Amino acid sequence: MNKIDEITAGKAKSLFTTDNSDQLIMHFRDDTSAFDGKKKEALLGKGSVNNQFNAFIMDHLEAKGIATHHIEILNSTDSLVRKLEMFPIECVVRNRATGSICRRLGTEDGLILQAPLFEFFLKDDDLGDPLITEEHILSFGWAAAENIIEMKEITLKINEILSKLFLNSNLILVDFKVEFGLSDGKLFLADEFTPDGCRLWDTETLAKMDKDRFRQGLGDVVESYHQVADRLGMNIKLD
Repeated sequence: MNKIDEITAGKAKSLFTTDNSDQLIMHFRDDTSAFDGKKKEALLGKGSVNNQFNAFIMDHLEAKGIATHHIEILNSTDSLVRKLEMFPIECVVRNRATGSICRRLGTEDGLILQAPLFEFFLKDDDLGDPLITEEHILSFGWAAAENIIEMKEITLKINEILSKLFLNSNLILVDFKVEFGLSDGKLFLADEFTPDGCRLWDTETLAKMDKDRFRQGLGDVVESYHQVADRLGMNIKLD
């Protein structure tokens, strides 16, 4: 499968058309950004580990009954995915309070929530990805009512599945964001699930093993991603 035209270039990934109009190639770059693109750096090897990490997680979710856009991994940095009509929405689940919710609500960092907290955000870097409600989504026509219900149900199911997976590897799934899209009216998990888009803490030390290491200048970002992959039993191939 060959890349033809680049159709989108996000902060850390690019999408390319292929000779199949229903399929795209998702290319993971080494680029890393935080704070809506205000902090940027290329971290050698991050694209490779994230592509392989994402394929592992997507395959695990597929085995548990979650429909995803992932088709197959092509090489260390590229994966073949379904072409979807994407919702401009991020679905977030928090199991502990940290990051933006602490700033928003003045909450204690690391507070264990009594139940997983689900939130919707508008995917718009220029606006800082603002928090939105179901009423916003319906009023602006960003998704239909049945899509809203299904996105929430699937995201919470993903939380259950992956919380167990990570806990078995002595990791806490603190929070994460996912995105969804439609193909022929069917909802698919899209985009990626990597340490770029979730928070993972060591169960004993609470050491951060995710992109907060980049946000907070802690260093060893790619090395920590590899440590997480090793704990999960992934066979990450180096370039």
